[in-house]
Amino acid sequence: MVSGAAGLRAGSAASTGGHRGLEGLGAPRAGGGTERGLCLQVPELEKATVRIRQPERVRGIIRSLREQGVTKLQVISDFDMTLSRFGCNGRRCPTSHNILDNSHVISEDGKKKLKDLLHYYYPIEIDPNRTLEEKRPLMWWAGAGAEHGNTALCNGHSCSRDGFKEFFDQLHKNNVPLFIFSAGVGDILEEIIRQANVFYSNVSVVSNYMDFNDDGVLTHFKGPLIHTYNKNNSVLQGTGYFQQLSTRTSIILLGDSIGDLTMADGVPSVENILKIGFLNDKVEERRGKYLDSYDIVLESDETLDVVNGILRYILTET
Repeated sequence: MVSGAAGLRAGSAASTGGHRGLEGLGAPRAGGGTERGLCLQVPELEKATVRIRQPERVRGIIRSLREQGVTKLQVISDFDMTLSRFGCNGRRCPTSHNILDNSHVISEDGKKKLKDLLHYYYPIEIDPNRTLEEKRPLMWWAGAGAEHGNTALCNGHSCSRDGFKEFFDQLHKNNVPLFIFSAGVGDILEEIIRQANVFYSNVSVVSNYMDFNDDGVLTHFKGPLIHTYNKNNSVLQGTGYFQQLSTRTSIILLGDSIGDLTMADGVPSVENILKIGFLNDKVEERRGKYLDSYDIVLESDETLDVVNGILRYILTET
């Protein structure tokens, strides 16, 4: 009987169609020598939380990203439950919406209504058996907190993933644009980034921003509501963001939902794209869908270790 991580690696391909990590993928070099394998350069890919359906393909993408160089690279990422944790010490961590919902300025009646909406609509949002067409009309609930709100302070209530600061620092040091495309509350997630002292000039955010009346009461969100299933070029029209970065044809995309996969749809030309998905909830039920959709799936991994390891490899000068 094989136990522990070795057993997981041995059984993963047969049971789910996904491989654990990239171990054992060394290939002959053109010069006749033997390559030591990508995991020696990115050891984080051997973590037990890593699942990859097509290891050879992933290895090729990562190498291409490195070969294309830093001037071609941009990173597109979700925020809630992607750059922030899903859970901490056995409890769910608050999303940017939750921070607003849990604020002392929200009435008890308002909190109850918000909780009822969450319990009804969140299972629909993550249901792998429903189509996007079924889900989209129901996603209005993501902005419902505005009806009950006033201002709320962040006060550090969002749990950022381990490696959060290193992630931002690496991209800033190498002048790599980071585009955060979030269905959360932009005012709050921006404050989270500011409190971590990493809101650098290379960071751009598109999200839902609060609008207040003359009495300082939150009445609604500005512009079209961004939800899990419209995170695509339809809500970016007129911004010109991706057009300004037309030479950045190498992309690392980070998300935690199937809806996040469309975040790069507005990029004019894509040469290489690596999609990394955080599978945080209902892992067994949703694993197959995520392995079909993302190049690398991180199961119940509350860190940015793998992302930072890949970035270190790509950004190191050859």
